[in-house]
This record gives sequence, structure tokens and C-alpha cells, in this order.
Amino acid sequence: MAIILGIDPGSRLTGYGVIRQSGKQLTYLGSGCINVMRSLKGEGEAEPTLADKLKVIHDGVAELIAQFQPSEFAIEQVFMARNPDSALKLGQARGAAIVAAASAGLPVAEYAARLVKQAVVGTGAADKTQVQHMVMAMLQLQHKPQADAADALAVAICHAHTQTQLIRTTRGRA
Repeated sequence: MAIILGIDPGSRLTGYGVIRQSGKQLTYLGSGCINVMRSLKGEGEAEPTLADKLKVIHDGVAELIAQFQPSEFAIEQVFMARNPDSALKLGQARGAAIVAAASAGLPVAEYAARLVKQAVVGTGAADKTQVQHMVMAMLQLQHKPQADAADALAVAICHAHTQTQLIRTTRGRA
């Protein structure tokens, strides 16, 4: 049995999803978003610095680790979009989350967005609504999770499927 914390990083919203894997069975434990801007409201009138935002992400992920006690951590890789500045900010948000996991002694697995979509929807070109729908179906959820939380759950599901495949492949070689 493994408890997997999946993260969809972002400098404003960082999605998280937690599942339990027992063999092929996946069970939903929780999901949501770390809302960086909401967390920093009321701390003064000045625009929050990048360091302030990264601390919120780090501390939020650390709280999730303390709450759910995951044994594994999976996060989406940075993809190079049209805006290099956005990719850099995303990379820094990822770094803050990864440091929280590493500080807790968790193994860190990283997955490309296309691989995550392929694992959950069956095509690497899936859109957010398709990911939400399939996550809802796979985890037998009553309500559609918020898009960033659904993406994080998809990362966790991708990790679970990858680990299951690795175990099957390893057993086949023994």
C-alpha cells in the first residue's frame, strides 16, 4: 500500500491530490489547491515577493505531508510554453514543493504533462475538462474536482500506474 501526494505546481495556485494505492485499487483521500495569493492577503499592502509566494507553496506542501503522511511524492515537470518568464516561475514553484518533499524524506517522481494525460485519458493531447472527467470516473468521485486539483490527482494516478507497471516488469524478469 502506498499513499501518493500528487502536485500540479503553479505560482498562484498549486493543485494537490492524495490517493491510496493498494495493488490496482486507487482510493481518493483528498485534493484541493494552495491559493498563494489568498494566503498572502492581509499581510500588508505591498505586492508579495516571489520569495513570499515560494514560502507559501513550501509551507503548504509541508502541511499536506504532515496531514496525509504520504509515502510517495509525484509532481508535474515544467514544460516550455511560449513565455519563458512563466516557465521560470513554474520551475521555482516546483522547486519549493520538491524541497518540502525532500525535507520530509519522500522519494520524488517527475512526470511530463503529456505522459500524465496519456495515463489518465489515453491521449497526451487531452484538455483539462477531459482530465477532470476521467479523474472523477477513475476515483469514483461524486463531484468534479477543481481543474488544478484534478491535474494533481492525475499526476498521482500516473505515478500509481507507473509503479504498478514497474513492479510487473520487474517480476517478469525475475
